[in-house]
This record gives sequence, C-alpha cells and structure tokens, in this order.
Amino acid sequence: MTAQSGAESPLHNHLRSVKHEDRADWVSQALCRTGDPDGLFVRGAAQRKAATICRHCPVILECGADALDNRVEWGVWGGMTERQRRALLRQHSEVVSWVDFLAATQRQRRTAN
Repeated sequence: MTAQSGAESPLHNHLRSVKHEDRADWVSQALCRTGDPDGLFVRGAAQRKAATICRHCPVILECGADALDNRVEWGVWGGMTERQRRALLRQHSEVVSWVDFLAATQRQRRTAN
C-alpha cells in the first residue's frame, strides 16, 4: 500500500490476481516482500538500481517467470526491468513455461562457468 493515498500498489494488485497457491510458494521468500513495493515501480535508469535487491533473492527465477508468464508490464520483477522482459518476450515468443526456460538458461550459465 502507498502511504499517501491508501491505494494498493501495482505489486499488491498483481500478486492478488495470481492464484494464491501458485505464488504462496515463492512470495513468502522474496527479499522485497518487507520493503516498500513502490521502490520496484520506478522509471528509467532507476530500475537497474531497484533490481539490485534481486541479486541475492532465493526466488529470483520464480518471480521473473511469474512476471513473464503473466505479461506484467510494469516494475522490476526477477531482477529484470520492463525493457528486459519485453525483449525476452519478443525474442522467445515460443516459450510456453518461463520457469522452465529460465531454469534451463540458468543451468547453461552455470555449466559454462
């Protein structure tokens, strides 16, 4: 919630719209859950700074996949800016399950290092 108006934040609205059981598994572990959600809904270069909280988050993959699967337009999700998510959606329009795609990409990066 935003302190000024009492209106719900975009983060809160999205999380409520996703099936409770689907998100409950990962939302409770998200590093951003206790911070100000409005800090993740910034513009431009501030998005990269906002995404730094995601670097050590144990559910970065699930969060990013949720945003991609649900075509979330605004905010930082899974360490990705709005622009980064749009690019992935364009480049990989064939993807059916983003959690599977992101997990496979993560495994490939680990084996390459």
